[in-house]
Amino acid sequence: MPSGLNETPTGERIHIGVFGKTNSGKSSFINAFIGQEVSIVSDTAGTTTDPVYKAVEIYPVGPCVIIDTAGFSDKTSLGKSRIEKTMLSAEKTDIAIILLTDENIDEELRLYWYFRRRNTPVIFVINKCDIKLSHETVLNKIKTETNEIPLFVSAKTGEGIDLVKEEISKKIPDSFQTRTITERLVNKDDIVLLVMPQDIQAPKGRLILPQVQTIRELLDKSCIVICSTANQFKQALFALKAPPKLIITDSQVFKYVYENKPNESMLTSFSVLFAAYKGDLPYYIEGAKHIDSLTEKSNVLIAECCTHAPLSEDIGREKIPNMLKKRFGNSINVELVSGTDFPEDLSKYDLIIQCGACMFNRKYVMSRINKAKVQKIPMTNYGVVIAHLTGILDKIVFTQE
Repeated sequence: MPSGLNETPTGERIHIGVFGKTNSGKSSFINAFIGQEVSIVSDTAGTTTDPVYKAVEIYPVGPCVIIDTAGFSDKTSLGKSRIEKTMLSAEKTDIAIILLTDENIDEELRLYWYFRRRNTPVIFVINKCDIKLSHETVLNKIKTETNEIPLFVSAKTGEGIDLVKEEISKKIPDSFQTRTITERLVNKDDIVLLVMPQDIQAPKGRLILPQVQTIRELLDKSCIVICSTANQFKQALFALKAPPKLIITDSQVFKYVYENKPNESMLTSFSVLFAAYKGDLPYYIEGAKHIDSLTEKSNVLIAECCTHAPLSEDIGREKIPNMLKKRFGNSINVELVSGTDFPEDLSKYDLIIQCGACMFNRKYVMSRINKAKVQKIPMTNYGVVIAHLTGILDKIVFTQE
């Protein structure tokens, strides 16, 4: 990464959402901001339909994802659907840019307070400043209503774009510089053994994302990283002169690894680490306790982030439901949603089980958790629930105490 860029935790990119009315110049602004033609620019209203996500590195912001959203004043036949997608993007936004182009800013102010309620920093931008129009009314209203000072830019000439980048870099939440996957569990020169079964869920020829991100972080911490599959776990231990300080396993083989690990070695799983890195670990642990109060009449929602075809060894679609049915009977109702298809009304569920969420940013995962909290529905995650069901939740280590 070039010198001077803001460092962010392994794999976590700051999501910057760009919002505004239809034809407010969002796509033109993004192209100028990135320095590439990544968004379609047109005078036709509603050109941007589904949000466009572009992963880039911007000086001095660092690694980020720019989100080009549909206009929230879209009056076309597909407008309602587009606006719903825009609000879904808002849930994923770490820093919001709201473009202003005229004196009617009621919708922009509603969006501003939506973000403020979620502790999302906002930057107002008055676009098309190369067109000599009076912006004084808008400027005064923003200052009066929000105490914010808008920035002036021209996507056409590039004027003011660097100021927006500087302002974004100032508003990056501190957690992006401090939060890591393994936190204080390991230090320099510690031996860490990763147990990574390569089942049919793993993409051919590649490791899954949590494994890659964890390995990279451990190498950055100058740890000694040893990797093995589950069936070579004992051989890997035998090959080491001393027990590893920490063993990180796939949650599916939690029990096997626990029963065969050295007493000196701490144990956790990728999913448990990501429960803290992406979500609210204490809430997940508390949620796991509600498993014991389930019955054969209970309703459980399993929420996975990936969208893929059902597989015979799938942890969310097969293994966890089978574990629940083995304990509570086949009548227990287990429903599954994938991707961003998360219900607004959660009242019918007695428990929600969220995956490790490696494909989502923390802001979006926390929005799901907050929905569950508001509706008073217990929530946990794959690794935590498997540890609880196998009776070893109190035997593993967490990054938060």
